[in-house]
Amino acid sequence: MTSTILDQLRQMEAKLATLETKLKASEEKIEDQKTKEKPKVAFSVAADEGGNYGPFDADKTMRYNKKITNIGDAYNMSTGVFEAPVDGVYYFIFFFRAEGKHPSGLILCKNDNPVIMSDDGQASYDPADTGGNATVLELKKGDEVHMRLPKGNHVWASERHTTFSGFLVSQN
Repeated sequence: MTSTILDQLRQMEAKLATLETKLKASEEKIEDQKTKEKPKVAFSVAADEGGNYGPFDADKTMRYNKKITNIGDAYNMSTGVFEAPVDGVYYFIFFFRAEGKHPSGLILCKNDNPVIMSDDGQASYDPADTGGNATVLELKKGDEVHMRLPKGNHVWASERHTTFSGFLVSQN
């Protein structure tokens, strides 16, 4: 009977040692996950074309040419397009200023499809217009977001009055 108990104790010690090894490996994996750097994605850009931008005879992708910040380089200054570097939830916001002599407005597009907009009509009594909007979008890696200036509209592209910003809220 004593040898049976000793055998059982040895088996339990072996199982305990195996479990301790697995626990230690799991703890190390958890620590690695905690310390892994999460992707940082944030941008803020402004349009500076020296004054009125537009109106044009066709819709136009806004190319914001003044970088305020572009952490992660997901906003392409040449094309005016933000490309999601990772799957996740993103927040976008835009503002514009324009003179009241012409219609003004902007449309935020995801993969070239309108999502939200802000606009103001032409008015002779209104010397300046302002507008803006914001949204939260779930994006897949490679999805594109850009601002569209609709045909016949204009914005004030000077002194950083017309801006576009976005950032990663959480990664999926």
